Amino acid sequence: MKLVILAGGYGTRISEETKIKPKPLIKIGAKPIIWHLMKIYSTFGINDFIVCLGYKGYMIKEELDKYMRHENWKIRFVNTGLHTMTGGRVKRIQKYINKDKHFCLSYGDGLSNVNIKKLIKFHLDKNKIATLTAVKYKNPKGILSINKIFNVKNIKEKPIEYINGGFFVLSNKIFKYLKDDKSIFEQDCLPVLSKSKQLMAFKHNGFWACMDTLREKKELNTFWKQKKCAWKIW
Repeated sequence: MKLVILAGGYGTRISEETKIKPKPLIKIGAKPIIWHLMKIYSTFGINDFIVCLGYKGYMIKEELDKYMRHENWKIRFVNTGLHTMTGGRVKRIQKYINKDKHFCLSYGDGLSNVNIKKLIKFHLDKNKIATLTAVKYKNPKGILSINKIFNVKNIKEKPIEYINGGFFVLSNKIFKYLKDDKSIFEQDCLPVLSKSKQLMAFKHNGFWACMDTLREKKELNTFWKQKKCAWKIW
C-alpha cells in the first residue's frame, strides 16, 4: 500500500520557520518532521511514498533524496501546485495510485504512535470509502461526532473530545469526490462522505501531535531530547 503525504502548504501559522523552508522540513532533533512520519509508516512495511509538493518543494526533494540512500524507500515527488488546496493535491496524484484499491494519506506535519496495521485492517473491515484517525486533543480544532459503529456523523469547528488527526486510509473511489485544485479535502470532501455514511473514525487514545506553531515545535524537540518521543516506534 502507498502513503500519500500532503507537503505543499505554506505553513503560515509557523511563518518564523517557513519563511526559509517548508514546514515538513522543520527538524525534530537532527531530522525533518516528514522523515519521522515516513519512519512511522516504514515500521509497518509501507515504504512506497508519494509526496505532494508545492511551496519550496525542491527543498523537500533535495532533503529526502539524502535519506533514500539509507532507507528502503521508494519516493515519487509530484508538484501539485503552489496554491492548490488539500483535496486538489490528492486529486492531482490520482494517476500514480494506478490500480491500487486503497492507499494511506497523511499530513506532512503530524506524528503519532497509531498502529497503522490495525488502522488499515479497520478500514478494510468496515468497507467504506474513507477512514480517519480520531484523536483526543486538549485544545480541539474541530468536532467529530462519532456514533456507536464509528460512523462520522458530523464535522463542525467547535471544541469536542475527538478531532481529525489525519492518518487516513482511503479507497480509490475517493477521487470521485474531488473536483479540482480548489477542493478542500476537510471541508468539501469529508462532510459529503459523512452524510452518505462513507466516512469512518478509527479511535486512537495514544500519542498524537501536529506542528502548527513554534510552541509545538519546541514541545516535540523537548520530547526528543528527553527520549520521551512516543512516536519513535522504529
